[in-house]
Amino acid sequence: MWNHVHYHVEKPPTKKHAKPSPSSHHTPTAAMLSRLIQRRQPLPASLRHCCKPSSPSSSRTGNALQRRWITPAPKPGDGPLMTRRADRELPEISQVRFRWGRTLPIFLAIVTVCSISIFNYQKTSSPIVSSTLYALRTNAQARAILGDDIYFKHQIPWIRGQMNQMQGRINIYFTVRGTRGWATMRFTSHRPSSRSLFETTEWSLTTEDGTWVDLLEGGDPFKGLLGDDVVVPLEHGDVDDVHATRGFRQQGVLNK
Repeated sequence: MWNHVHYHVEKPPTKKHAKPSPSSHHTPTAAMLSRLIQRRQPLPASLRHCCKPSSPSSSRTGNALQRRWITPAPKPGDGPLMTRRADRELPEISQVRFRWGRTLPIFLAIVTVCSISIFNYQKTSSPIVSSTLYALRTNAQARAILGDDIYFKHQIPWIRGQMNQMQGRINIYFTVRGTRGWATMRFTSHRPSSRSLFETTEWSLTTEDGTWVDLLEGGDPFKGLLGDDVVVPLEHGDVDDVHATRGFRQQGVLNK
């Protein structure tokens, strides 16, 4: 009654395992090498654009823009920059700062202090200051006020005032001390003309209590040092020698 239908199921063909060839073992290594080469040698964007065919208008635009392979500018903390590329990117204007802005005032202050110290040392070691100190040590009024061992009051003296021998103006004052006390000495001298000698107009002491003492009452000691009041009698035979030695050499004799 029933018709038996036989279904024939075909089995899938079994694949035969092929024997591995000797060159198949080197395939992963070659693939890795090719990937490394591609990573290390990227094609620049400018070269890609150059390889593509472009119209005349696009070539003009490309030449105007000058597309290049731009590398970013170094940032703080990137380490030492061993090489610099010619086509590197310029830094931002906001990042460019004046580094001398903080240290420049300090540098100018140091230079000013050093210059003032050098000029003060020049005044201290001048023969004018040495002559005034010597005159104080030999003056009776100064010794009565200051005592013995008259010298600068401070270890580093500060000479105030003007000392211009070229223009003939000297007006200085500084503090001195002795065994009895200290005072402020002022010395003022000027030269009327370029060929004349200096004339002392003030040489005084101002004591601690404000007392002003004129040290020129007994005469001008610096006039004797300059030889302004020394008159040497000359004979007729010495007149020719004086004319022969006049000028700078004669002035040197008078300054003894």
